[in-house]
Amino acid sequence: MGRPRGGKRKLLTWVDAWMASSADAFINAWTFVERSYKRPFSRLALRLKFAFYPVLALLAIGWLAYDWGVAGYGGARSLNSAEDAVFDTVIKSRPVQPPTSKRVVVVEIDDCSIDQFRKRGEGGWPWSRQRHADLLDALDRAGIKAVGYDVMFAEPSPVDPIGDDTLESMAEGGAGRFVFGASHLDDDFNATTGTTTTGTTRASLAPGAFARIPSAERPGPSLALLLPYGKSMRTHAGLINVERGVDGVLRDIPLSLSAGDWAVPSLALRLAVFDTGRPAASFPASVRPDWRNGDEHRLPFISAFDLIEGKRVCDKSPIPDLKGRIALVGYTASGLNDAKPVPVKPAMAGVEVHAEATAALVDGTAIWMPPPSLKYLLAATLVLLTAFAFFRGEPATDIDSVFVATNLVLLILAYAGLTFFRVFFDIYASIGFVSLCFGACRTYAAIQRGRAVGNGDFLEEFDPDRDRCLVFARVRFVPYSALDERAAARRRREYRRRLRRFLYAGSDAVMLEGVVERKSWLHETLDDLMLMVWKGDDLPQAIALAKRDLADLHAYLNAYDDRLDDDGIVLVYVMASEVDENADRTPDDSGDRGNRLRLREALGQLLDAPGEWPLSAENPLLQGDPSCNPGAAACNTPPTE
Repeated sequence: MGRPRGGKRKLLTWVDAWMASSADAFINAWTFVERSYKRPFSRLALRLKFAFYPVLALLAIGWLAYDWGVAGYGGARSLNSAEDAVFDTVIKSRPVQPPTSKRVVVVEIDDCSIDQFRKRGEGGWPWSRQRHADLLDALDRAGIKAVGYDVMFAEPSPVDPIGDDTLESMAEGGAGRFVFGASHLDDDFNATTGTTTTGTTRASLAPGAFARIPSAERPGPSLALLLPYGKSMRTHAGLINVERGVDGVLRDIPLSLSAGDWAVPSLALRLAVFDTGRPAASFPASVRPDWRNGDEHRLPFISAFDLIEGKRVCDKSPIPDLKGRIALVGYTASGLNDAKPVPVKPAMAGVEVHAEATAALVDGTAIWMPPPSLKYLLAATLVLLTAFAFFRGEPATDIDSVFVATNLVLLILAYAGLTFFRVFFDIYASIGFVSLCFGACRTYAAIQRGRAVGNGDFLEEFDPDRDRCLVFARVRFVPYSALDERAAARRRREYRRRLRRFLYAGSDAVMLEGVVERKSWLHETLDDLMLMVWKGDDLPQAIALAKRDLADLHAYLNAYDDRLDDDGIVLVYVMASEVDENADRTPDDSGDRGNRLRLREALGQLLDAPGEWPLSAENPLLQGDPSCNPGAAACNTPPTE
């Protein structure tokens, strides 16, 4: 392809020039904006120094303690809410769905079942008690092991006393196989005395009540319970109340209601106790089912009409074998369904919710999660470690990629854990919270570093008209030859950390660190170099500032029990230079090339000069008269002992 011709080339030239000028104008304007807030932050950092990091840690831990305590006052824990959002996302998008239960089925009183009896002239909803008894009888004849009836029978039927007696007889003969629904009313209805079938009941006398502690006091507090009308039905009743999360989504299904030293079991818990033979107290307070996404993965459903009639009418699929299985009976018909939002769908029938809880208990498929306190303890620990790491000195930038990699690994583990192992470590919000604290620390360290390196966004820029007298120092650490390679590398890292921390805390020096980029092919040779520059109104002032900072640096490097002087020596070379911006810049005069070249020459001499001496508490930097001319031998000769 040839070069652009004529007008096209002019157009490209014009576009290129316009983009270059626009970019320059934008950068200049943006620099003004950045300096308007970065320089005040720089002055604040100069005052706070490294106190920022422990203050941030205290504030973060204080917020964690507050967030943990909010739950005690009925509030929502922020970390829990974040974890719930992560859980919902993972559970709905995992590539493989777990298998459905082979033991639990749902018998639904659906629209078809109600319509079929209505067409016969036998009435719609509510069904007669006899029809409910017929449904239980059909399940019993099918060999069902246990039935949980998610329908309230609070009062005897005024029109079907025979059906009432039949239900009560079946409950008595079932001896715990048939569990009926009960409900806990609002605590405002609790009373101190009294026991009625639809009123208050002492906790220890509630259906299936069990002690939460060995020495539980009887009879316990009063509870407002709505119980079935029959004596045997009351004896074999379980709570069907389900409380949603603070965001309205049901993830964890409560298995009991605590009342003092006692607990009243739910419908699902009573079925699990009957099936497994385990004591109710051995089960957790709540269960999180392994929610499956998609109707094709839900529990088996059987239409109540089909079961009563013994043939397929409402559902064309064959009726499954019910021998030895557990059935949950409840309504799913329109207008009757007490649907609840769950992680995998916006509305799930209440009977299906109870069935999922029962399946999780009897099949052992509940999702395991660590105690809620773990995420708070983890977040507090990581915040302390992060603040301490920055308090010691800015960590390497490689740590940033570690956070990203950690989040990716946790996401992969979340999918794998939920899909294959039914395990969910709810620590993702903790990592996110720590990442925010890490970002705050990194931002503050960037402000400290910007000031230390003389970045114009954080510090007033070098002005050759004003800052004419400069002192340069080359500093490096040389480990003793007796140290092995690993020990020497560790001491070099410790030296660089302490040196950066000293300069970040605020000194009169500007550091020129990173003569070569880390991990470049020259890094092993030049990574130990640190150039420091002081400026003053005259050479004596600049020299005084340099002497003071170097003396303070020596004291700081050896202020710990782990003294650097014990394992190596810090060598320093110092030289002075005076900027002369009025010097003539003639092409033929290579010895007088003005400010810019003079600075380059000074830096070149600083890097190339062979003379070095150990850093000490007293640093006689320059021999002779401090006001000597730049470049004179007396200004650049190392002191003699």
